Amino acid sequence: MASVVFFKAVNVGGHQTFQPSQLAKGLAEFSVVNIGAAGTFVVRASVSPKKLRDQILRRLPFEPELMICPARDIVALAQSKPFRNAPAGKGLQQFVTVLQKAPRRLPRLPIEQPAGDKWEVRVVAVIGRFALSIRRLGRTYSYAVVEKDLGIPGTTRNWNTVEAVCKVLNSPSGQRRDKRG
Repeated sequence: MASVVFFKAVNVGGHQTFQPSQLAKGLAEFSVVNIGAAGTFVVRASVSPKKLRDQILRRLPFEPELMICPARDIVALAQSKPFRNAPAGKGLQQFVTVLQKAPRRLPRLPIEQPAGDKWEVRVVAVIGRFALSIRRLGRTYSYAVVEKDLGIPGTTRNWNTVEAVCKVLNSPSGQRRDKRG
Protein backbone atom coordinates (compact mmCIF):
# COMPACT_ATOMS: atom_id res chain seq x y z
CA MET A 1 0.00 0.00 0.00
CA ALA A 2 1.29 3.47 -0.90
CA SER A 3 2.00 5.96 1.89
CA VAL A 4 2.48 9.66 2.42
CA VAL A 5 5.10 10.88 4.89
CA PHE A 6 4.85 14.28 6.56
CA PHE A 7 7.86 15.56 8.54
CA LYS A 8 7.29 17.94 11.42
CA ALA A 9 9.46 21.02 12.02
CA VAL A 10 12.22 20.45 9.48
CA ASN A 11 14.06 22.92 7.24
CA VAL A 12 12.76 25.88 9.25
CA GLY A 13 15.17 28.51 10.53
CA GLY A 14 18.19 26.22 10.22
CA HIS A 15 16.56 23.59 12.46
CA GLN A 16 16.75 19.91 11.43
CA THR A 17 17.85 20.73 7.91
CA PHE A 18 18.24 18.23 5.11
CA GLN A 19 17.77 18.03 1.36
CA PRO A 20 14.42 16.36 0.64
CA SER A 21 15.37 15.60 -2.97
CA GLN A 22 18.47 13.73 -1.79
CA LEU A 23 16.44 11.75 0.74
CA ALA A 24 13.97 10.80 -2.00
CA LYS A 25 16.87 9.59 -4.18
CA GLY A 26 18.22 7.56 -1.27
CA LEU A 27 14.81 5.91 -0.90
CA ALA A 28 14.42 5.21 -4.63
CA GLU A 29 13.80 1.50 -3.97
CA PHE A 30 10.47 2.57 -2.44
CA SER A 31 9.54 4.78 -5.40
CA VAL A 32 9.59 7.96 -3.31
CA VAL A 33 8.55 11.32 -4.74
CA ASN A 34 9.48 14.54 -2.92
CA ILE A 35 6.81 17.24 -2.66
CA GLY A 36 8.58 20.54 -1.88
CA ALA A 37 11.02 21.52 0.87
CA ALA A 38 8.85 21.05 3.98
CA GLY A 39 9.34 17.30 4.20
CA THR A 40 6.38 15.74 2.37
CA PHE A 41 6.93 12.52 0.45
CA VAL A 42 4.76 10.15 -1.55
CA VAL A 43 5.92 6.55 -1.19
CA ARG A 44 4.42 4.54 -4.04
CA ALA A 45 5.84 1.15 -3.00
CA SER A 46 4.09 -1.07 -0.52
CA VAL A 47 6.18 -0.88 2.65
CA SER A 48 5.22 -1.06 6.32
CA PRO A 49 5.23 2.22 8.26
CA LYS A 50 7.84 0.79 10.65
CA LYS A 51 10.24 -0.21 7.87
CA LEU A 52 9.69 3.12 6.11
CA ARG A 53 10.36 5.06 9.33
CA ASP A 54 13.52 3.01 9.97
CA GLN A 55 14.81 3.60 6.43
CA ILE A 56 14.18 7.36 6.67
CA LEU A 57 15.86 7.67 10.07
CA ARG A 58 18.92 5.73 8.86
CA ARG A 59 19.53 8.42 6.26
CA LEU A 60 19.26 11.51 8.48
CA PRO A 61 21.60 12.99 11.10
CA PHE A 62 18.63 13.83 13.38
CA GLU A 63 15.39 12.13 14.40
CA PRO A 64 12.43 14.07 13.04
CA GLU A 65 8.86 13.53 14.08
CA LEU A 66 7.06 11.77 11.22
CA MET A 67 3.39 11.31 10.39
CA ILE A 68 3.01 8.35 8.01
CA CYS A 69 -0.44 7.97 6.44
CA PRO A 70 -1.88 5.42 4.05
CA ALA A 71 -2.17 7.18 0.69
CA ARG A 72 -5.80 6.08 0.42
CA ASP A 73 -6.61 8.26 3.47
CA ILE A 74 -5.15 11.35 1.80
CA VAL A 75 -6.99 10.63 -1.46
CA ALA A 76 -10.27 10.05 0.40
CA LEU A 77 -9.82 13.32 2.29
CA ALA A 78 -9.24 15.25 -0.93
CA GLN A 79 -12.16 13.57 -2.70
CA SER A 80 -14.48 14.51 0.18
CA LYS A 81 -13.91 18.20 -0.72
CA PRO A 82 -13.79 19.14 2.97
CA PHE A 83 -13.54 22.90 2.38
CA ARG A 84 -16.64 23.16 0.18
CA ASN A 85 -18.63 24.90 2.96
CA ALA A 86 -15.73 26.73 4.61
CA PRO A 87 -15.15 30.47 4.37
CA ALA A 88 -13.24 31.36 1.22
CA GLY A 89 -12.02 34.45 -0.47
CA LYS A 90 -9.20 36.89 -0.71
CA GLY A 91 -6.87 36.78 2.26
CA LEU A 92 -7.87 33.27 3.37
CA GLN A 93 -5.89 30.06 2.90
CA GLN A 94 -6.87 26.46 3.57
CA PHE A 95 -4.66 24.14 5.62
CA VAL A 96 -4.63 20.60 6.92
CA THR A 97 -2.88 19.49 10.08
CA VAL A 98 -1.89 15.82 9.93
CA LEU A 99 -2.11 14.49 13.47
CA GLN A 100 -0.20 11.53 14.93
CA LYS A 101 -3.59 9.90 15.53
CA ALA A 102 -7.27 10.76 15.47
CA PRO A 103 -8.55 12.56 18.56
CA ARG A 104 -10.57 10.40 20.96
CA ARG A 105 -13.09 13.17 21.41
CA LEU A 106 -13.98 15.72 18.78
CA PRO A 107 -13.78 19.29 19.98
CA ARG A 108 -16.59 21.78 19.60
CA LEU A 109 -16.03 23.53 16.29
CA PRO A 110 -15.03 25.96 15.04
CA ILE A 111 -11.97 26.57 17.17
CA GLU A 112 -10.72 30.12 16.70
CA GLN A 113 -7.38 31.54 17.78
CA PRO A 114 -7.62 34.14 19.00
CA ALA A 115 -11.31 33.75 19.72
CA GLY A 116 -13.79 36.18 18.21
CA ASP A 117 -14.00 38.41 15.17
CA LYS A 118 -10.24 38.89 14.95
CA TRP A 119 -9.44 35.16 14.62
CA GLU A 120 -6.32 34.32 12.70
CA VAL A 121 -6.66 30.51 12.59
CA ARG A 122 -10.05 28.79 12.50
CA VAL A 123 -10.30 24.99 12.72
CA VAL A 124 -13.44 24.14 10.76
CA ALA A 125 -13.41 20.32 10.77
CA VAL A 126 -11.67 17.27 12.14
CA ILE A 127 -11.86 14.20 9.93
CA GLY A 128 -10.06 11.21 11.39
CA ARG A 129 -6.49 12.32 11.98
CA PHE A 130 -6.83 15.46 9.85
CA ALA A 131 -7.69 18.90 11.27
CA LEU A 132 -8.85 21.31 8.58
CA SER A 133 -8.39 25.02 9.10
CA ILE A 134 -8.54 28.44 7.52
CA ARG A 135 -5.86 31.04 8.12
CA ARG A 136 -6.07 34.73 7.46
CA LEU A 137 -3.10 35.87 5.41
CA GLY A 138 -0.73 38.35 6.94
CA ARG A 139 -1.42 37.05 10.42
CA THR A 140 1.24 35.65 12.69
CA TYR A 141 -0.61 33.09 14.79
CA SER A 142 1.18 29.75 14.95
CA TYR A 143 -0.36 26.43 13.96
CA ALA A 144 0.75 25.06 17.33
CA VAL A 145 -2.72 26.17 18.45
CA VAL A 146 -4.23 23.23 16.55
CA GLU A 147 -1.99 20.76 18.38
CA LYS A 148 -2.63 22.48 21.72
CA ASP A 149 -6.41 22.50 21.36
CA LEU A 150 -6.55 18.89 20.16
CA GLY A 151 -3.83 17.62 22.49
CA ILE A 152 -2.13 15.61 19.73
CA PRO A 153 1.13 16.32 17.89
CA GLY A 154 0.74 17.19 14.23
CA THR A 155 2.24 19.00 11.29
CA THR A 156 0.48 21.51 9.06
CA ARG A 157 0.49 21.86 5.28
CA ASN A 158 -1.25 24.16 2.85
CA TRP A 159 -4.14 22.43 1.08
CA ASN A 160 -2.17 22.87 -2.16
CA THR A 161 0.26 20.24 -0.83
CA VAL A 162 -2.56 17.72 -0.48
CA GLU A 163 -3.57 18.45 -4.07
CA ALA A 164 0.04 17.96 -5.23
CA VAL A 165 0.22 14.64 -3.35
CA CYS A 166 -2.98 13.48 -5.06
CA LYS A 167 -1.59 14.43 -8.49
CA VAL A 168 1.44 12.23 -7.86
CA LEU A 169 -0.69 9.38 -6.58
CA ASN A 170 -2.99 9.59 -9.59
CA SER A 171 -0.23 9.82 -12.20
CA PRO A 172 0.90 6.54 -13.74
CA SER A 173 4.60 7.32 -13.38
CA GLY A 174 4.36 8.83 -9.92
CA GLN A 175 6.09 11.99 -11.08
CA ARG A 176 4.85 15.47 -10.31
CA ARG A 177 3.02 17.10 -13.17
CA ASP A 178 2.86 20.67 -11.93
CA LYS A 179 5.16 23.54 -12.90
CA ARG A 180 7.29 23.21 -9.79
CA GLY A 181 8.51 19.82 -11.10
